[in-house]
Amino acid sequence: MAIYIGKRILSIVPIVLFASFLMFVMIKVGPVDPAEAYLAAAHIHPDDEVLAAKRHEFGLDQPLLVQYAQSVMKMCRLDFGTSYITNEPVWQEVVLKFPATIQLALCSILLAILVSVPIGFLSAIFKNGAVDYSSRVLSYIGACIPIFWLGYLLVYFFSVKLDWLPVEGRGTWQHLVLPSVTLALWLIAIYTRLLRTTVLEELQEAYVRYARTRGIKERVIMLKYVLRIAILPMITALGMNMGKLLTGAIIVEQVFSWPGFGRYFVQSIVNRDIPVIQCYVLLSVCIVVGCNLIVDLLQLYMDPRISRKGRADQ
Repeated sequence: MAIYIGKRILSIVPIVLFASFLMFVMIKVGPVDPAEAYLAAAHIHPDDEVLAAKRHEFGLDQPLLVQYAQSVMKMCRLDFGTSYITNEPVWQEVVLKFPATIQLALCSILLAILVSVPIGFLSAIFKNGAVDYSSRVLSYIGACIPIFWLGYLLVYFFSVKLDWLPVEGRGTWQHLVLPSVTLALWLIAIYTRLLRTTVLEELQEAYVRYARTRGIKERVIMLKYVLRIAILPMITALGMNMGKLLTGAIIVEQVFSWPGFGRYFVQSIVNRDIPVIQCYVLLSVCIVVGCNLIVDLLQLYMDPRISRKGRADQ
């Protein structure tokens, strides 16, 4: 098991390096020159002399491989440069803004799990019942409604009409309710149907019939065996959906003026703040890859056969 975990951790390195190289190449071949973007943000007229001096300061006149190597070394030290707009180190601003995004994402995931697991499980146990039909309606609604439209809809009803919850900002738990619900609804739609399908498949397996033959209580069979195995695909889907969760967080943060890293990223795109864009892209890649690693380790803990299967494939 330790060998399997070590290999999974080492496999992250080439993925992150490839993502950083791809990001580096796209910025170099893109229409925006970092030196021009910096001077434009500082409201400085970019004549040839000033532009050449700034390009030399940024090291843009060096060979591409040298620039990439220096960029990787800086990123390893968490040095993403200075923001063109605020003239503050990018990483310091990320440290201040990223906790808000993490808080929103974790609350949304927790809400999705707390809602989708019991609904999906009961939908499978009581197939074609009232809970099952209600979960289908909820899943269709969550899958069809765009996130930004749902956010504005919730704001209109619960903030404007009823005046129950604040419209924007971050502070109390009340500020967190509408953004979390908005971001969690599509996750609930996915996980509810996924868990229902998996539980129905597991109920047809031989071990369930064998356990019933032995006289094991139905509650123990459902919770200890069926649910534990059926929840594995849901954990996998959670890791695979982290990219979508980050994208959704950007939209939700814009709708509710949530002071997180996603909103900061949108503002940096508008202002052509390239160091912030680089930091966001690379950090997003690390989060997605890291979440996939955590998902693999959780699956390994819940089903140790995975490591034995990996050794057998070798």
